[in-house]
Amino acid sequence: MPAISFQHVSKVFRSARGEVRALDDVGFDIEQGEFFGLLGPNGAGKTTLISILAGLTRASGGRVAVHGHDVVSDYAAARRSLGVVPQELVFDPFFSVRETLRIQSGYFGVKASDDWIDELLANLGLADKAGANMRQLSGGMKRRVLVAQALVHRPPVIVLDEPTAGVDVELRQTLWQFVSRLNREGHTVLLTTHYLEEAEALCGRIAMLKQGRVVALDRTSALLAGTASTMLRFKTDHPLPPALQAQARVTGRIVQITAHDAAEVERILATLRTAGLAPEDLEIGRADLEDVFLEIMSGERAGVAA
Repeated sequence: MPAISFQHVSKVFRSARGEVRALDDVGFDIEQGEFFGLLGPNGAGKTTLISILAGLTRASGGRVAVHGHDVVSDYAAARRSLGVVPQELVFDPFFSVRETLRIQSGYFGVKASDDWIDELLANLGLADKAGANMRQLSGGMKRRVLVAQALVHRPPVIVLDEPTAGVDVELRQTLWQFVSRLNREGHTVLLTTHYLEEAEALCGRIAMLKQGRVVALDRTSALLAGTASTMLRFKTDHPLPPALQAQARVTGRIVQITAHDAAEVERILATLRTAGLAPEDLEIGRADLEDVFLEIMSGERAGVAA
């Protein structure tokens, strides 16, 4: 039985201006114990899909199940199996951190376990904030409490919707160490993130959404193997020759150009020499998940796999 099953899910938002199809026949399963990534640009439908999974909105068509429990007809059982960390910082300003976690466990009919709460606080760097009022915490600390709230009832499936957006490096490292441990212990993890290096490092399998449709679904290693194998990275203060501009990705002074083989690497370097452009800090390495993502989103590669 899959941990999460999306079957032909669609979602249409209607207004006076017409219809917007946020999801269009989305279907895939996430197996128990997987660390699964859901990627896509803004507006691709990721948060809508998670909102349907969590029961916050209803699909226009299709079916979603968590451990076999339909999120509509068997909502209570499905929701008890889920721990969801939302994008937004939502908190009650009248309670301390420990009180917040105790109340959250009560929502699921679970008797609060101070031992588990203490473990959550320690692993998320909140031990010294247990008695602090929620409104006294910084944004990063509030984010940690949201993670603890999602885990306080020990759900078998953990859903992380942009959990590290706008947070410091320390929290990112602390969170991934703890979540990776939970995944090794058997918890299923569904992650959405714009930090593609996180997805590449953590996720065994990845689905990519574009305009509400799945455009890639495969193991992370297979997605990486299917792209251009070589990436040239260098710095320059000068504009690139026209012959290279179309295939280059430029971020400030940093230029990245993909190449499929050694002959193409030499052609790129020869073009730079002919233009009188001497690249600084030249590196030649393998393409990463960001390169795969951009290639698929631009339509240059058919990325769907069974």
